[in-house]
Amino acid sequence: MSASRRSGTTDALGPDEPEPDGADLLAALLDGMDAALCAFDADGVVTHWNREAERILGWTAEEAVGRTGFAGWAVRSADAVEVQERLLAAMHAPGRQVNEFALVTKDGGRVLVRTQSAAVRAPDGKPAGVYCAFSEVHTQIDLERSIALSEALFEDAAWGVVLVDADLRPAVVNAHAARALNSGRSAVLGRPLGDLISQGVEELESALTHVLSEGAPPSPTEVWVTLRLTGESGARQERRCWRSGFVRLASPLAEEPVPLGVGWLFQDVTEAKQIEQEAATLRFRTHQLHRAARAAAECEDPAEAATVHLDFALAGFADHAVIDLVENEEPLRLVRAAATPSGAPGPSLLVPRGALPVRYGEGHPAVQCVERAGSVRSAAPEPAGAGAGEWAAARQWPEGSVYALCAVLRSRGRTLGVVTFLRGVSRAGFERGDAMYAESVAVRIAALVDLAALGSAGA
Repeated sequence: MSASRRSGTTDALGPDEPEPDGADLLAALLDGMDAALCAFDADGVVTHWNREAERILGWTAEEAVGRTGFAGWAVRSADAVEVQERLLAAMHAPGRQVNEFALVTKDGGRVLVRTQSAAVRAPDGKPAGVYCAFSEVHTQIDLERSIALSEALFEDAAWGVVLVDADLRPAVVNAHAARALNSGRSAVLGRPLGDLISQGVEELESALTHVLSEGAPPSPTEVWVTLRLTGESGARQERRCWRSGFVRLASPLAEEPVPLGVGWLFQDVTEAKQIEQEAATLRFRTHQLHRAARAAAECEDPAEAATVHLDFALAGFADHAVIDLVENEEPLRLVRAAATPSGAPGPSLLVPRGALPVRYGEGHPAVQCVERAGSVRSAAPEPAGAGAGEWAAARQWPEGSVYALCAVLRSRGRTLGVVTFLRGVSRAGFERGDAMYAESVAVRIAALVDLAALGSAGA
């Protein structure tokens, strides 16, 4: 039987052996295929049979080549005529024909296969036979499911899917991920993640590198990132929290796993995390107010009790705080009543009586707070810039202050003064929720300041 009619491996060539001819090369190619392949001549005689066909059905090339059709060995007799006709019909049909057959294995079992058949043409263009590639149906279905899943993830998934290559650059991005990154699907491909994310990119790249080397983490990871956004209003940044899962991708064709990259799936959970953080902050602040009230109740001096409230309020909220009281309304003049130490941390200190008025200029946030009888927020023009120190010094605030929140002290329908909370550059600016907490603290301090004033008047 010639090599052109059967596949098989050839021994390594010696120095004096001739180069392989076309038949040997064809045999090697057929045996290296992942799909089972057989071929028939125009009379339906089997001419080729590769190793994958032998693996699936158990029949060797020596046993298969030369037989006419599958009748009597690879199909049941009742199905032989139909199978033969459908296979040979591909010689006279355009393109490839797809069929499913139940074939018989050498040990008597049955296996359902899906075949793709097409005509083999002679040099003159006339049909000379049929080649037929086939695989087990469940294997084909698994492949089709994998392809369908991949296409669905990259088209219709309700969460972000990014295929990151071994260089940590996006190779494929689905529509959801592109929207989350504020870019088009093709615009992000091949770009470093640092071009899209300003903060949090180190943590993200570290996670991707770990997955490439060690494998996927056992549970999803929450990553906070700050996105670089550009729009009609100019460049801006937006902080988001992505709950991320990672899977390492390896080539199924290599003998040893070769990493192709990382599949990164993520979902934006920013709103839920913010709600959780706000709830935790609210619980902590409520607890602090309760503790402050209990501690202040043990103070004989109302002014000292006011500083207790100030100290409890600072925990996790601000770096410094000062209390200024109204000494004169027309013109408005404020005097310092208490302040936190400007150097080493410690409890708030009362300022002795007779202190000189603080030199607040017109438009100072504390002055505005008293005049409006409402909270005022203020921040340095460039909190991280060199001018932040001058900004704090000009407002008579401790060095390093870049954010301020002033809350008015009111009791019995009168404005008694203002409490100012200050944050450094390591913290975020004050927000509306912070103002509400500061006002709650100010109400308690105002009542104690009023009580202290009544005690002084009575004395």
